[in-house]
Amino acid sequence: MKVQFIFILLLGLFFSDCSKNTNHPVPSIPFDITINLTLPTYSDLIGVGGYAYVSGGSRGIIVYRRGVDDFVAFDRHSPADVDAECPVPLTPDTDNFLILHDECNAAQFSLYDGSPITDSKFGLRQYQTLWNGSESLRIYN
Repeated sequence: MKVQFIFILLLGLFFSDCSKNTNHPVPSIPFDITINLTLPTYSDLIGVGGYAYVSGGSRGIIVYRRGVDDFVAFDRHSPADVDAECPVPLTPDTDNFLILHDECNAAQFSLYDGSPITDSKFGLRQYQTLWNGSESLRIYN
């Protein structure tokens, strides 16, 4: 009797999870690029706290240097703008560059970790980064 109850309970839990849609709204676009931090375009990434825009992903990529050896890269496509109808991709807030602002949907996201701050249930699509320790940063998914 106990075995049947546990089996039915597990079966119910298994099927109850099937109806949830947890797919990220920002499309996953395969890419693999390497940027040279010594180029003037990426000079802001030389110091901790700097950010730069890179081509790639769905609507472009923003790369942020969190620490001496720590970089993060996020797609500039807002999860609140599923159909990419907003003509402007995510941009840093003028008062606080650590907040990325969606001008069309009033959503805000953290540049530090990509988490949603307001008006979105999804965080930013994050890409992998690999720094060689001197001048090259690889960004890929």
